[in-house]
Amino acid sequence: MGRVGATALALALAAAAPAAADDFYAGKQITLYIGSTPGGGYDSYARLLARHWSEHIPGHPTIVPVNMPGAGSNKLAYYIFAVAPKDGTAVGEIFPGAVLEPLIGNQQVPFDPKKLLYVGSANRENFLCVLRSDTAVKSFKDAFTNSVRLAASAQGGSTREMPLMLNRILGTKFEIVAGYPGSREMMLAIEQGEVAGLCGISDSSIAEAHPDWLPSGKYFILAHESTIPDPALAAEHVPITGDFAKSADDKAVLELMYSQQFYGRPFVVPPETPPDRVEVLRQAFSAALADPATVEDAKRVRLALRPSNGAAVQAVVDKVYKTPPAIVARLKAAIAPTP
Repeated sequence: MGRVGATALALALAAAAPAAADDFYAGKQITLYIGSTPGGGYDSYARLLARHWSEHIPGHPTIVPVNMPGAGSNKLAYYIFAVAPKDGTAVGEIFPGAVLEPLIGNQQVPFDPKKLLYVGSANRENFLCVLRSDTAVKSFKDAFTNSVRLAASAQGGSTREMPLMLNRILGTKFEIVAGYPGSREMMLAIEQGEVAGLCGISDSSIAEAHPDWLPSGKYFILAHESTIPDPALAAEHVPITGDFAKSADDKAVLELMYSQQFYGRPFVVPPETPPDRVEVLRQAFSAALADPATVEDAKRVRLALRPSNGAAVQAVVDKVYKTPPAIVARLKAAIAPTP
């Protein structure tokens, strides 16, 4: 074969070969889908990442955030699982409840969270019950004898599932008003007096959207929804719901629900995304959230950054899906819709 023929063959083989991850993203666009409405905590975390992530991805692709709310972010989870491009150009930020939904909720949900590939989580969350101070419920113990109306999202969202679980496992008397599309709408309903508060809201969402709420005295933290105390909240004498469990099985049910605190802001890519691109995205994700520019930007918009890397999140999700069937069955029954 002559020199010209050999050169042509080499060029043809190079063109046919898949691009290395380090080269793939040059000139590309990554669509960052957000499973919530604009303006809430999930939206803020995704847009924070979108402002800084590209700097740490080889090739510096354009990052375009797009909101795709619906069904407690299960709409987006399905889209990432089954529809989105599997080449590393589609990333979704879903609710942690959507990761649990096929296990403890609607088993007909047409996606498998174990097969999603986790890029990482932007924050380890503390889930709270927050109430207006002018309600009859002044302490978590009061919630066992007095009814109070709580705003909630759709099935699969923590603001619906967590208080419903507390009602059915612990015996609280929360009246849950479900169907709000996002945290912004729920918080507005609280301010307008439509409802008295909400449970299953993250501390970062409150800090980002309404840093004035707690200092004003018009609102207070009723409880920390966890089985493990957070030192800062414990110092403020905020009770943890796990202390009200009546048995080891009750506590195990709560622990399964609260496992999603570890991956409070999960970012995922579709199954079959090339492993080298997943690794590039994971490394860039961790680097972006550790970047002093990102940290400063997060402080500016009042977002906490307690990130977890993708491999750690993947391991936790795998462990969650190995929970004993009896515990899964109890939690599933606790959050099932009323017939």
